[in-house]
Amino acid sequence: MRIIATLLAAALTVIVTTTAQAFCGFYVARADTSLFNKASQVVLVRDDDRTVITMANDFEGDVKDFAVVIPVPTKIEREQINVGDRAIVQHLDAYTAPRLVEYHDPDPCMRHDRYKMSADNAFPEAAILEKSRESARSLGVVIEASYTVGEYDILILSAEDSGGLIAWLKKNEYRLPHGAEKVVDSYLKQDMRFFVAKVNIEAQSKLGYQYLRPLQVAYESNRFMLPIRLGTLNAKGKQELYVYALTRSGRVETTNYRTVKMPSDVDVPEFVQGEFAEFYRDMFSQQVVAENERAVFLEYAWDMNWCDPCAADPLSQQELRSLGVFWVGGKGASKIAPMPAQDVFVTRLHVRYDNEHFPEDLMFQETGDRQNYQGRYVIRRPWKGEASCDISDYQADVRKRQEREAQQLANLTGWSIEDIRKKIPFPDGTNGPDDEPWWKRIWS
Repeated sequence: MRIIATLLAAALTVIVTTTAQAFCGFYVARADTSLFNKASQVVLVRDDDRTVITMANDFEGDVKDFAVVIPVPTKIEREQINVGDRAIVQHLDAYTAPRLVEYHDPDPCMRHDRYKMSADNAFPEAAILEKSRESARSLGVVIEASYTVGEYDILILSAEDSGGLIAWLKKNEYRLPHGAEKVVDSYLKQDMRFFVAKVNIEAQSKLGYQYLRPLQVAYESNRFMLPIRLGTLNAKGKQELYVYALTRSGRVETTNYRTVKMPSDVDVPEFVQGEFAEFYRDMFSQQVVAENERAVFLEYAWDMNWCDPCAADPLSQQELRSLGVFWVGGKGASKIAPMPAQDVFVTRLHVRYDNEHFPEDLMFQETGDRQNYQGRYVIRRPWKGEASCDISDYQADVRKRQEREAQQLANLTGWSIEDIRKKIPFPDGTNGPDDEPWWKRIWS
């Protein structure tokens, strides 16, 4: 039976038949990765030429059918591989997610200022492993290492040419997508190895996990990149990828594609609180089209030691250490987020990609830019209490503000302006601009 294993982060999907400035306000909603289907998450910890990558897969189905092949820039030792904690990746997603905040207008009759790896070293039986090595060598493939880490059986492969490697993968019941040989050959010419992982059903059963935990790999390379080309070959439609980069220096950006900030500090109508998921999905899609489907979008860039407002608490030293941030914590690391700066800057990038619009792997660079940025969307709620003065001027101002919000929402999402206006509770009891004289709307 032909089974397709889903995309793990930015790696090869295979078919396998075997076993801004500070502000005040109240946070009310966030746009995390759950808003998007087929969303893969990769955490990149980078300092100098040292990288730790955590890959959270979005696999659904029988775990015995899961397999993945990932190009890596160097040979990987057993101690460089770990199995991480999915909850920490979810915490990082929540902390960096675009957020919706709200303000409340003060009483218009009052004048006052307001605040704007599990360590299991078991190997396959020696005879079976040696037979596998001999078979690989006959095809020009070298099994450089074999490990069982947590619930994963892992091989590190190198090869003389792509034909031999493709033949070995197929012989071992990996079915590769059409066009894989050309892409594999390009990685071999860069002297890259291949990290191959399958689920060890027996190990997973003993560990008791009902889901696949993130795979983590630590290595040294002067190439700061994420291979995505193999993953596009047999992907069904466009893929969503989130990259969370943790560095000492500052914001991370792509060098071979444009890095574009998502619109932020945008005022939106009150009803968006109940439709925030739809709002953010449609706004993101509009931005993708506006950038000709070839941009990487910045959704968050911030010092890890604080947030304003907080969609989730900053990660603790222990959590950061678990993700591979080797320059913090260590033995006795705090389990709660400390107050002093942690010397960790987090960048959240979001890309929707396919083979046509993203023909190259993602190449990154660290920058010295430590300016805080976040996707932030603001609801400004009108005063709804009893008035002790004439507030007709205030209501007129609110009505103008709500119309601006409606126009802006329509431009960002592509939603019908008429449908938006019908959902806005105008303060004077009207239904919005439709109650105005017809001639006021001719040229506006």
